Amino acid sequence: MMDQATQTAPDLRTTAFPAEFTPGARNAVTTCLRIQPNEKVTLITDERCLTIAASLVAELERIGCAWNAFVLEALAPRPLVNLPATILDDMETSQVSIFAVEVQPNELHSRMQMTDVVNRRRMRHAHMVNITPEIMTQGMRADFLAIDSLSQAVLDKVRAATYVRATTPAGTDIHAQLNPDYRWFKTSGIISTEKWGNLPGGECFTAPGEVNGVFVVDGVVGDYLCARYGILRDQPLTINIEGNRITRVSSENKALERDFWAYTHTDENSDRVGEFAIGTNIGVDRVIGNILQDEKFPGIHIAFGDPYGAHTGAPWKSSTHIDVVGLEFSIWLGDADGEEQIMRDGQFLIEA
Repeated sequence: MMDQATQTAPDLRTTAFPAEFTPGARNAVTTCLRIQPNEKVTLITDERCLTIAASLVAELERIGCAWNAFVLEALAPRPLVNLPATILDDMETSQVSIFAVEVQPNELHSRMQMTDVVNRRRMRHAHMVNITPEIMTQGMRADFLAIDSLSQAVLDKVRAATYVRATTPAGTDIHAQLNPDYRWFKTSGIISTEKWGNLPGGECFTAPGEVNGVFVVDGVVGDYLCARYGILRDQPLTINIEGNRITRVSSENKALERDFWAYTHTDENSDRVGEFAIGTNIGVDRVIGNILQDEKFPGIHIAFGDPYGAHTGAPWKSSTHIDVVGLEFSIWLGDADGEEQIMRDGQFLIEA
């Protein structure tokens, strides 16, 4: 089923795609979103992700559900100022939405317009931001049922903790005091109406009470800076955090240092730790330079900016949100009774 508004765009039913995309696309549609024949799906894509979108359409067609697909460039100039009304209107009659797009700078507002509809209507939404052929044949092929089991085990433990402590060989040493009023969530790849999720999935996250210490980013930074700077193992970014705010950043790569500082000083809360998360995608064995998959890499990532308050319960907002990923974490959960180590050098110590 195609919407009239998309007739100027390529017909994704006849767009060729590599056969190796099929397992990942089937995982997304069948395992993660559990789309049923009697449901309707809104699929949002762009010119860079057409072949991936076509593989998803093939699975929607196989199931036999109703769907409308929208290619952003056919509807509005990029970078988007607002999400086109045609798409927002279509979402109002869908149970499921999929966003498979290579994002451009300053498009976060348009994505928030989309997720506002998702949250209000409690849609099952797959957020495949900056999805690539590499991710389709790696992270999207993971065993999401196993990841969900591990994520639940982690979730049970972190919900009982009052703080998280973590270190890495590169120099990360952070302490996150947890706020009992802020909720933890898992986005394991099994997507429900409770919380939309990124695909590939695999993380447990909250808004922290207060983070202090040093976070060394030897993995990747998020948003459009990820594509610009790639893997930071050889030129890491060191972030000093006091009272949940960035106090200083440093890197041998001065352009990265400047760009990250500017991004995290966009508004009054852009430099505030809004997300504290533990990656649980055990199907991912290395960072690849793409935040969509790399933030699911086993370990800790934090994000500065918006705390996803609609879910976590944090009462403040930001117009920005940028993740940072480190490598080879050792993680301890603490409470009044002591500490438990749940990860050593990047390997989980938990039996799921």
